[in-house]
Amino acid sequence: MTESPATAFSPGAVREWITPAVAEPAPELNVTDLLESRVTRTPQRALFSVPEGDSWRDITAYEFATDVRDIAKGLINAGITPGTKIAFICTTSYEWTLVDFALWYAGAVMVPVYETNSSSQLQWILQDSGAEGLITQTPELAARYENIEGEKPPLRWQWLLDDGALDHLREEGKAVTDEQLEAARSSANGDDIATLIYTAGTTGRPKGTVLTHANFVELSRNIEPPLAEVVSREGASTLLFVTLAHVFARLISVIGVASGIRIGHQNDTTQLVPSLGSFKPTFLLAVPRVFEKVYNSALQKASAGGKEKIFRRAVKVGVTWSKASDTGKIPLGIKLQYKLFDKLVFSKLRETLGGNVAHAISGSAPLGLFLGHFYRALGVQVLEGYGLTETTAPISVNLPGAFKIGTVGPPLPGCAVRIDDDGEILTKGVNIFREYWKNEEATREAFTEDGWFHTGDIGQLDSEGYITITGRKKDIIVTAGGKNVAPGIFEDQIRADAIVGECMVVGDGRPFVAALITLDPEMLPKWLELQGLSASMPLSEAAKHPRVRDRLQNLIDRANRSVSRAESIRKFEILDTVFSVEDGTLTPKLSLKRHVALERYADVIDGMYAGTSSSPKE
Repeated sequence: MTESPATAFSPGAVREWITPAVAEPAPELNVTDLLESRVTRTPQRALFSVPEGDSWRDITAYEFATDVRDIAKGLINAGITPGTKIAFICTTSYEWTLVDFALWYAGAVMVPVYETNSSSQLQWILQDSGAEGLITQTPELAARYENIEGEKPPLRWQWLLDDGALDHLREEGKAVTDEQLEAARSSANGDDIATLIYTAGTTGRPKGTVLTHANFVELSRNIEPPLAEVVSREGASTLLFVTLAHVFARLISVIGVASGIRIGHQNDTTQLVPSLGSFKPTFLLAVPRVFEKVYNSALQKASAGGKEKIFRRAVKVGVTWSKASDTGKIPLGIKLQYKLFDKLVFSKLRETLGGNVAHAISGSAPLGLFLGHFYRALGVQVLEGYGLTETTAPISVNLPGAFKIGTVGPPLPGCAVRIDDDGEILTKGVNIFREYWKNEEATREAFTEDGWFHTGDIGQLDSEGYITITGRKKDIIVTAGGKNVAPGIFEDQIRADAIVGECMVVGDGRPFVAALITLDPEMLPKWLELQGLSASMPLSEAAKHPRVRDRLQNLIDRANRSVSRAESIRKFEILDTVFSVEDGTLTPKLSLKRHVALERYADVIDGMYAGTSSSPKE
């Protein structure tokens, strides 16, 4: 690793970090070559498992590749040629990756569509991408196209999985020779488009992100060595429950094929715990909200069983033990207490995750120091990573045995990070997208003159190349008094509480900082019950209840202790509704669309500032 000297923009800070690639570039390869190689090396290794009764049925590399080829032949027989774009809407399932690879074998380009996308969003994606076909899983998802208002983008092909589309393609594919399939499969090289992903986007219309075969191939080849303990260990397996329409889970599927990981799927989060129990994964992939819910559910279960005191004591000891582990000096008393609580509390929580989880990869948003230490005490190393759709998911990730809680790790092999003068994170590497589809202006604006990609995030590098994210550049609030406030500092702390759904800090151009808070309709009833209140209390009533407001005021008071008074939250309002993908305030990956929420709740925000002057308050 190499780093440049510290610069004046931040005394003592590292300006740039480059992690050299560990795999020689192979520009002739495309994603299908990863599967071809896997079948050659370990044809009988289980790559996937599908639910079968109360257990799981394994699908070997050979079986998967055979099915992929049969379906790809059907696509070719239908008239699909290399470069054809096909849109796909499907829940997280084995069929998702099966179709993904079949399209690649046919030389096609998938345009994934979130199952939560509306008909109007689908219309834009089809129109802008030029997709000629649409594959959907269920009649309900297929209806998104039928419900498009106005002129529908024309389609040459439509397939419905629930209507036996895959069996039909397998049958029709018998007319295609192995030679024809190989010609299509090998038609793409590293520079060619592998997929066109429309960014969920917190502002504006989604842009089509062009990711190449090399983006997936080179990342997969470079990720395996530093993450060998996770992805290459004997019996490595994971249960995917995040959407495969997002590049985060999609890349893991490709890495799974490259590294021989057994992958299962569960799209119904209400069935996640029993699925984890029967599948028994060795690592997980999740967003911070999932880790928050696991902790909050455990706390509420302990409270309901009269064991809240012992649970909180166990957590306190566990976090203390984890923090002391970073210093290399764990007091004997803490060691002994931790050993006791590991047997009484933590071992039972590990069982809810299946009993075998040693690592978890977290992305999309900051996890928070507390949860990082809690999960380490639980016996699970949460490896926080960082990236965007434009970076084929990861730029950096913490490494097993060398992770720093509170950071998102160092750049992966083949990736580089630079901190610009204003603190923005810039990046280069094998993972960087080629362009925004049919949008030269946006592509040009996304890069510096010397080819570094603007991430839009603010961060820092330490002396070992580990990155800390401190905020989103466009989200920085500047109060009327000129104070710069990074809202994430508060939002992450407050949102981690059991009864909080979302938190949005406001105050741009205002005399002080305030917050809008929503309640979590899943966790709230149990909390209300534990408080001796009605579990069926509607959100509209709970939002005004003194007990609820007191709890949130305590959360805000705690968060305010870490900042100056000028940055502290002075007022808050609890909404009687929730932010959601459906109402447009959240993206499909559950990121807050700040501009939408600001517009929708403008009256509420104005009300918090009513009667105050525009002059700054200190």
